[in-house]
Amino acid sequence: MNRILFALMVVAAGMTAAAENAKIVFLAGPPSHGPGDHEHRAGCLLFKSCLDKVPGVTSEVYSDGWPQNPEAAFAGAATVVIYSDGGGGHPFLRGDRLKTIGELMKQGVGLACLHYAVEATKQKGEKEFLDWIGGCFETDWSVNPTWRAEYKTLPTHAITRGVHPFTMNDEWYFYMRFREGMKGIQPILQAVAPASTMNRPDGPHEGNPAVRESVKSGEPQILAWACERPDGGRGFGFTGGHFQSNWGNDDCRKLVLNAILWTAKVEVPPGGVECKVTAEDLRRNLDKK
Repeated sequence: MNRILFALMVVAAGMTAAAENAKIVFLAGPPSHGPGDHEHRAGCLLFKSCLDKVPGVTSEVYSDGWPQNPEAAFAGAATVVIYSDGGGGHPFLRGDRLKTIGELMKQGVGLACLHYAVEATKQKGEKEFLDWIGGCFETDWSVNPTWRAEYKTLPTHAITRGVHPFTMNDEWYFYMRFREGMKGIQPILQAVAPASTMNRPDGPHEGNPAVRESVKSGEPQILAWACERPDGGRGFGFTGGHFQSNWGNDDCRKLVLNAILWTAKVEVPPGGVECKVTAEDLRRNLDKK
């Protein structure tokens, strides 16, 4: 066989294989909070380093919450992961970005929102978030205390493969706003919030009569969930992630990595995504604050 033709065939095969890889797009929000908190870029780069070891997966991390060239960045994406601040400062709420993400959702692209990124606003974004990931943080309804959540049992789901029950102190949001009837939603992490989470006066993020009654009655709170959309796409919401150090917890990290693969429609390994992380890894790429 002609050597030039063979070389071209090899290149073409490589391009085809690359094209078949599931592309994960990470959107890391700008620096926020104090050192070690809301380390969006460092967290996304950590996840990328783990998922790039999974066969059939490729990923890119874009800083400041949005790529400079969205068309190129999102082309062929299997899922989008947003780890950023939320509310009125959510990257999706600027300009016509909701429309851009909405077009991706219509194509069945997945979406995972981590920590503060699960919060849009009631005026802009909440309807879309309910459609895309099934739930969101709603001001004057949901709350954001820091507390030690104990996950005693886990449901059978691709996202929980290889994940063991665990306990973790984090800023776990709860009493989220979900789709009516929880249609298409599977709770992934649930815990009973202690009374201490209500030791704050009522406020847009702190408390209200409805959530106080829920905590008082001992209702399990949903802190992470999976969502299947009618368009075939998948969504995931995870309310923890305030502290960079918590990604050192093997079970918590594996659960989020599994979820990202699941939203990308990549088969999650039977034992989940295996990835060892050191203290040095957790300190790498921290924002200058």
